[in-house]
Amino acid sequence: MGRIAQTDGLTEIQADILAAVRTFVDKEILPHATELEHKDEYPAEIVEQMKEMGLFGITIPEEYGGLGESLLTYALVVEEIARGWMSVSGVINTHFIVAYLLLQHGSDEQKARLLPKMATGEVRGAFSMSEPGCGSDVSAITTRAARDGEDYVINGQKMWLTNGAQSGVVATLVKTDEGADSVYRNMTTFLLEKEPGFGTTGGLTIPGKLEKMGYKGVETTEMVLDNHRVPASAILGGPEKTGKGFYQMMDGVEVGRVNVAARACGIMIRAFELAIAYAQQRKTFGHPIADHQAIAFKLAEMATKIEAGHLMMVNAARKKDRGERNDVEAGMAKFLASEYCYEVTTEAFRIHGGYGYSKEYEIERLFREAPFMLIGEGTSEVQKRIISRALLRDYKLAQ
Repeated sequence: MGRIAQTDGLTEIQADILAAVRTFVDKEILPHATELEHKDEYPAEIVEQMKEMGLFGITIPEEYGGLGESLLTYALVVEEIARGWMSVSGVINTHFIVAYLLLQHGSDEQKARLLPKMATGEVRGAFSMSEPGCGSDVSAITTRAARDGEDYVINGQKMWLTNGAQSGVVATLVKTDEGADSVYRNMTTFLLEKEPGFGTTGGLTIPGKLEKMGYKGVETTEMVLDNHRVPASAILGGPEKTGKGFYQMMDGVEVGRVNVAARACGIMIRAFELAIAYAQQRKTFGHPIADHQAIAFKLAEMATKIEAGHLMMVNAARKKDRGERNDVEAGMAKFLASEYCYEVTTEAFRIHGGYGYSKEYEIERLFREAPFMLIGEGTSEVQKRIISRALLRDYKLAQ
């Protein structure tokens, strides 16, 4: 293990967890990732081993059967897993966000019923805000839940659900329109419980897997809701939390952006590892290409970008762990890490020359995975909007 992307101040438990995950990645993920990715095959055996390691419950408190670790620990675990194969980190990403939402905003009944099963991986979580006609513009969602006695009837179409088929509970943001005076106060988060798999159950349909350029193996789906009836108790936090969905989901998105930053760091760490190894093996004009300044300077820039992205990701995670708002820090970390991930992976691809275009080389897979980091959990342009608004508020000139 090299000197870049190291984290100071970890506890012995955190260090042990990360060492175990790194060994798991090296032995069980890296040797199989490219083959599974090219087949677009779900990594079932890897997921089962992740269950045994307790990774599905890493942030769930011990009272619910989890490990009770911090966001920082989780983010560093994700970084390691994404270094092996980014899609595997996707299996636990939205699951983690749903567990976080339950811990922060769920009712006692919801926590007691769902968290123990989520900690073991028996029940998986998915997270749903986007629709075919809207992504980051959350106010434009059209899926609606209409009150009908003690129940709600939900109609609409959701898009881009990671774990859409494998999940057993989907945290879903919809409009409720119950007299709120703001578009952001007429949204409610429902915990939609379903059987894993594709098909239709009670008006909830997972039609099939969406084909993608990268991010293969883990499924991305639509979700169609056609008069899907749920009790008011399915509202995250209970019926009294009607209209609080936007604020709940934004809390989840903040930790999700730390997660994407961690995944971006993992991809570029692996891209750098491949590039610096290849640069010492490949010879031109009688010397390894690493001896040529053009390549050596690329490696220096790549390592510096990895270090910067990693440090910003760690800072954003630690701030959230202290109970502080980290919208700006998470946005900055996600923005910088995702952009640097794309740049570092591109440089690694170029260092490999023609071999980088071959499916026999791992960098080909990473080169297709990196662009997803630019759009997942909000594009770079959305992050800049969040960051600039906060800066203009904090540095507002006195009138």
